[in-house]
Amino acid sequence: MSGNVDLYSIATSGVNASSRLLATASNNIANVNSEGYVRERTSVTSELYGGVGRATTERVINQFAQNQLRRDTTLVGEWQTFSEKTSAIDNLLANEANSLSTGFSDFFASVQTAADDPTNLSSRQLVLSEGEALLRRMSSLSDFMEAKEEELNLEFTSMVNQANSLIQSIGDLNEAILVAKGNFKDSEPTALLNERDTAITELAEIMDITVRESKNADGSLLVNLSSGESLVLEDGSFNLFELSDNADFMQKQLQLATNFSGSKPNTDINIAEEDLGGALGGLFRYRDEVLGPSQRDIGQMAVAFADAVNSQNQLGMDLDFQLGGDIFTLPELSGLPYSNTPPTLALSGQFTPGRGNELTDADIRVSVTNVTGAGVPSEVSVELLNGDGTPKLDENNQPVLFSNITLNAGYTEIPGGIEIEFQSASGYSVGNQFLIQPVKYSASDITMATTRPEDLAFASPVRGDAENNNLGDASVVNTQVYDTDVTTSFFDGAGGLDTGAPTQIRFTTADTYEVLDSGGTVLSTVTGATDFNNLLAQAGGGLDGSYDISLEGIPAAGDTFSISYNTNGSFDNQNALELASLKQASLVQLSTNSSSEPRTLHESYSTLVSRVGEESASASIALQAAESMKVQSTEWFDSVSGVSLDEEAANLVRYQQSYAAAARILSTAQELFNTILSSVR
Repeated sequence: MSGNVDLYSIATSGVNASSRLLATASNNIANVNSEGYVRERTSVTSELYGGVGRATTERVINQFAQNQLRRDTTLVGEWQTFSEKTSAIDNLLANEANSLSTGFSDFFASVQTAADDPTNLSSRQLVLSEGEALLRRMSSLSDFMEAKEEELNLEFTSMVNQANSLIQSIGDLNEAILVAKGNFKDSEPTALLNERDTAITELAEIMDITVRESKNADGSLLVNLSSGESLVLEDGSFNLFELSDNADFMQKQLQLATNFSGSKPNTDINIAEEDLGGALGGLFRYRDEVLGPSQRDIGQMAVAFADAVNSQNQLGMDLDFQLGGDIFTLPELSGLPYSNTPPTLALSGQFTPGRGNELTDADIRVSVTNVTGAGVPSEVSVELLNGDGTPKLDENNQPVLFSNITLNAGYTEIPGGIEIEFQSASGYSVGNQFLIQPVKYSASDITMATTRPEDLAFASPVRGDAENNNLGDASVVNTQVYDTDVTTSFFDGAGGLDTGAPTQIRFTTADTYEVLDSGGTVLSTVTGATDFNNLLAQAGGGLDGSYDISLEGIPAAGDTFSISYNTNGSFDNQNALELASLKQASLVQLSTNSSSEPRTLHESYSTLVSRVGEESASASIALQAAESMKVQSTEWFDSVSGVSLDEEAANLVRYQQSYAAAARILSTAQELFNTILSSVR
């Protein structure tokens, strides 16, 4: 064996190595309760010519366990946020005090009660009171959800700021670790590494990320979204998130603002929110799958109900013997300009009366496709959108788009029970776009149009009577009213029928009859009648546009039946019964497919409650599964990287013994040296 070996060098290296080992064990014990601390281990090598060589301290970590823990942390973050938020909406809708089903039932029950005595003002007043109570229920639900939307946007801002802070910290720590490794090559900067891992774990709770080591093997980490967008780069530079909105300032969208240096321009990248994951992804999912659809469903039901009641009341005669009017006032609509449209340009909208059953839960994007020389829109296209701005799809999975809609003077009806009008005198151009949200907030904006119980039009405005000298046994069993608008119907708006309106049916044979006006002019003749339902509809020629009459029995030649305005018909309850029957009517459109069968109000609300309840239940189950997986991955990670006090206590004893032994070698060397010196003297 060559080289110089002495006891002093061997002992000194042993003492230093043992001291280093004791320090590592002590540090592990001291940090046993420190969040994010990873157990450290010091390794030593033996020297070729005796003694202990260089000691290196590093973290004990299993990268696979760490990655699994991050994935499970992301999953728990997403489901926990989604479950908590969805549960609040589920509790709201399922609460009997807020139930719209109860409100609908109470309203229609009051109408049925009033129909039993249509002249009773107290019963009529109860109808208005129940209508107002129902509006309060609708407004309460809508206002709660609007408050949740505002709260949600504050959470978006807070969470994005937190994510940006973590991304910046990770980038800064990457740089600090590079510097530390360059200055201290014999050991890892474990405190900085732990701090970076903690920041990455906190970021993983907010969003789904992937982490990989730099190809330079210099200790820096690259952090990306699971969809591929870079957050932290090798050199420590980073990209930050920002929230934006387009048209609807309440509808936040997530963008990644790149932070390039040098001559490259900064750009904004839209992020697919459905793939974001984590707590932030859970917030977007809650907004797009629960809160937004629930808001719009409530508004759709509210408008469909109010429009149906208004339309039916207009087909009746009130207690003042006048044609009925509106019971509820529907809100006006405003078009929100997109970023490519000057904010000074205006678009307004309104609900088309009588078309509430065509209304869907869709938002509407109106695009100007042609303008006149004066800058006035002459043609538009209409696209139906989901609440998150994505296109509504039809039964063939194609976007629902209506092109080449020619505009009229004033309001123009577009598909979906909506009318639009461009308010500005000029200045529009092709490509201008506006967003209309017909039902998002409508439930809060519907008001009572009247407080007079006399305005409830319980009577039919027309009545049919058989002449006393008729020979057959036919009798009038039903009169049906379709239209009372004075501009399109046979009603004159002054308590009577127009001249020229069909007012008499005269049979010339048992299956042939004539339709006459009040002056005795024959308007139409029907031969070969096989039944006596809707006699004016069988006559055709536009005679059935306002009202109709049906008979039961067999008429004889010469029998006549009169149709007249129901003057003084205050005890008539025919239209009240029609109002009460709206409870079973199909009033709420199911989807954008116009061929689908609408649902009743109760079915619509029941579907909403069931859907949110199912979302809440499935989210709770998914959260439990995610938490169970996180417990397993945490135990796996801690089994490798966690501090075991028993193990460290055993190490302390071992290191103390090696330290004492090395120190004993030093004292022995000193004694030998002194002995040698003494023998020379």
